[in-house]
Amino acid sequence: MKKLWISLTYLVFILLIIIPLIRIVTGAFAQGISGFTAALLRPEALHALMMTGAVVVVVTLLNTLFGVMMAIYLVRANWLSDRVKNVLNSIVDLPYAVSPVIGGLMIVLLLGPDSIMGTFFERSGFQVVYAFPGMVIATLFVTFPLMVREIMPVLQEIGAQQEEAASTLGAYGWRTFWYVTWPSIRWAVIYGVVLTVARSLGEFGAVLVVSGNIMNKTQTATTLVYQDVENFNVTAANGLALVLAAFSAALLLIMEWSKKRKEVH
Repeated sequence: MKKLWISLTYLVFILLIIIPLIRIVTGAFAQGISGFTAALLRPEALHALMMTGAVVVVVTLLNTLFGVMMAIYLVRANWLSDRVKNVLNSIVDLPYAVSPVIGGLMIVLLLGPDSIMGTFFERSGFQVVYAFPGMVIATLFVTFPLMVREIMPVLQEIGAQQEEAASTLGAYGWRTFWYVTWPSIRWAVIYGVVLTVARSLGEFGAVLVVSGNIMNKTQTATTLVYQDVENFNVTAANGLALVLAAFSAALLLIMEWSKKRKEVH
């Protein structure tokens, strides 16, 4: 039975990951290297990759800042009642339970041009939906739990004794954080950053709804892949998909290699 389950596990791994990845690689180079480079050097592809990179950078910075704060509040904030913490925990886990498409629709209904807040922002000259800010909010909604759920177990494991000792010795809040808390959670934060980047690169549903998929304006790499597939431009779609998959996989492999060199568990 043990050999049977191991064999089934490998079979599922091959069917769900290896074979589709091989198909993407072969499809990307179906027209040779020239076809692959031509697909990536299209003006719409370059713009989509630049837009994706900008969204990833902004979302990663915001997710790191607010994710660390939320994790510390949920674990260390004794002034918050258990009921409030339970509510906040539920809010943090909401993207896991709600489809990204639903999340994008919620943002459109809240900040779209037909909403009160959206109308206010547009009259102020600041467009949210069908523009870059809406894409950032949608991606942030999807990726927010990744950072929080990486840091919280580490904070719970290390306890608060060292931080309390630092406070007793006269260390201020920021000094305690940088010299006591940060060394303990830095690898969790780094891993959360890696997961955020990888997830942001592959986000599709929420961004598609919020951005409107406007070419050379609000189109990301994933929505361009979707458009290429719809237009039967399979080689170009496979090329972009290969770039995104390779970058995400490389991030995760580098992270695992760094953790092993640093003997991080």
